Amino acid sequence: MNSQNGFLLSFIKYGENDAVLHCFTEEDGFQTYFVKGIYSKRNKKKALLQPLSMLSFTINPTRGNGIPSVSRFELVKSHDMYMDIKANTVIFFISDFLNQVLRHENKNPGLFFSIDQFIDELNGKNYQCHLLFLITILKIQGVAPLINDGTYLDPETGTFSMVSTHHLFTEEISDIWKTALCAENLYTTKIPNALRKDFLDSLLVYYHYHITDFKIPTSLEVIQQIFE
Repeated sequence: MNSQNGFLLSFIKYGENDAVLHCFTEEDGFQTYFVKGIYSKRNKKKALLQPLSMLSFTINPTRGNGIPSVSRFELVKSHDMYMDIKANTVIFFISDFLNQVLRHENKNPGLFFSIDQFIDELNGKNYQCHLLFLITILKIQGVAPLINDGTYLDPETGTFSMVSTHHLFTEEISDIWKTALCAENLYTTKIPNALRKDFLDSLLVYYHYHITDFKIPTSLEVIQQIFE
């Protein structure tokens, strides 16, 4: 048996009492685990199945190409943000987002640490941190925009130009991108409430151009409604 710490990205009920978990782990990157009996009436561990909760898994040895099974798991860190409707909405959006973009990600300590840092920001009631976290992912993946003297971000080329190339990337939105990219701590970047929806839309456009097979998260509509 071996032990793994990982963030829970999604979970699917399998049969009557079992579940399949998708996680991003510290040692092996994106992993899929099978948990037997988690939904049985006597099992209290199902309460730990919260998106982006950090769990410690004990993994049984695998045979052949089967899904590794979990013999036990424990909560590594506890947070009260799941009781906050805004924070909870952000958590579901980001877990939905990461479950898609990290499917083929191997061990990546920087990315694992950045998820932990994002959760700390959200736990501190930084309700715009998810927007800046998406830029962090782009930086870690090596596809963030390149900084130059241009005014408008071109989402297709990932460079700033003197001429606007996309209606969403106005001077104001482009300036937020540049400020965040240049900041020592990008979570200190201020995004005016009136611009948050357009800034999120600009992020999704950029991901469309630079992340293979990217699809709009199904939870997008919910997070837009909560922050309107």
